[in-house]
Amino acid sequence: MRILLIGAGGVGTAITRIAARRPFFDHMVIADYDLPRAKAAVAALGEQADRFTPARIDAADRAAVIALLKEHRCDVLLNATDPRYVLPLFDAALAADADYLDMAMSMSRPHPDRPYEEVGVKLGDDQFARDGEWAARGRLALVGMGVEPGLADVFARYAADELFDEIEEIGIRDGANLTVDGYEFAPSFNIWTTIEECLNPPLIYEKERGWYTTEPFSEPEVFDFPDGIGPVECVNVEHEEVVLVPRWIPAQRVTFKYGLGEDFIGKLKTLRALGVDSTEPVSVRTDDGTARVAPRDVVAAVLPDPAGLGERMHGKTCAGTWVKGVKDGRPREVYLYHVVDNQWSMREYGSQAVVWQTAVNPVVALELLANGAWKGTGVLGPEAFEPRPFLDLLVEYGSPWQLREH
Repeated sequence: MRILLIGAGGVGTAITRIAARRPFFDHMVIADYDLPRAKAAVAALGEQADRFTPARIDAADRAAVIALLKEHRCDVLLNATDPRYVLPLFDAALAADADYLDMAMSMSRPHPDRPYEEVGVKLGDDQFARDGEWAARGRLALVGMGVEPGLADVFARYAADELFDEIEEIGIRDGANLTVDGYEFAPSFNIWTTIEECLNPPLIYEKERGWYTTEPFSEPEVFDFPDGIGPVECVNVEHEEVVLVPRWIPAQRVTFKYGLGEDFIGKLKTLRALGVDSTEPVSVRTDDGTARVAPRDVVAAVLPDPAGLGERMHGKTCAGTWVKGVKDGRPREVYLYHVVDNQWSMREYGSQAVVWQTAVNPVVALELLANGAWKGTGVLGPEAFEPRPFLDLLVEYGSPWQLREH
């Protein structure tokens, strides 16, 4: 397997550090708009760098991406950029006759008149619309294969296959007790993506109603997270799992709730109130004249890079899937989860916990595709594949998952 990884930020760099320890691929090209960043990711691998090549690419330049895939004879494009670049990279992979894998799906577009009641264009709709084209070409687009979405969806399929006869609700619940020394506000993940998912109308699925939306940060609940994290207030947030899970798993209800905390929610609301969450460019006067810049890009530029926060971070992050239903005629409720301790991920890989937890899952998926344990064509989510090989290999990677009965 020959891989083109596009995006050498925190998650992309963590992918290289994880993949470098595995023999399943022949070569990986690490491409980024910032060539020095791609070179730094390769250089950091030291003696393990012989299977890696840095390159410069503009992820929005479809023709250049196609050319790079063909130049290096890559079998698969692994997208580690933010959601703005999903569709051009998705299209380029198919045009170059390569498979595709991402960790965040094509962007949603709220309903024009009733955004907090009715669904507009859902996350991933633009990708699933081309399923037939991918299947006809015999190519696979494995979408939403990070941690959430990704591992959380594997957990959902595992629960449906092995733990339940009937499922009442599948709820993704994400929480952490991470702190960052020296910063009042330092998100541990890409702020551009965080703003997008937290301020868009959250999506909920109910079998009798279908998909519908609510106000941001709706339906707060306190969820008790394991491994010492403890109770965290979680709220509805737009996320791909609510789109993916119902396509393959019969559940009465599917939700995604994120443990953001009152302070974080307050700051996000302030960003919206000031209009600096916008992606529409505005004119800004500079010493050299006038520049056009998107306010959200300015927010991202002034905040610290999450990839560089690891030495200042303390605590753990937990991603998991809570499932409620019936097994053998009796009610059952479980939480399948994966915890990463920042001290461990920094010591073992030099990557902070949140980006490492995201990065390990696409690498596991690529290994399963390379060895034939996972096979498929078309546009598929993680639920379309047997979960046990993935969960077993995740343990082999030294990062076990857990199950808690409620």
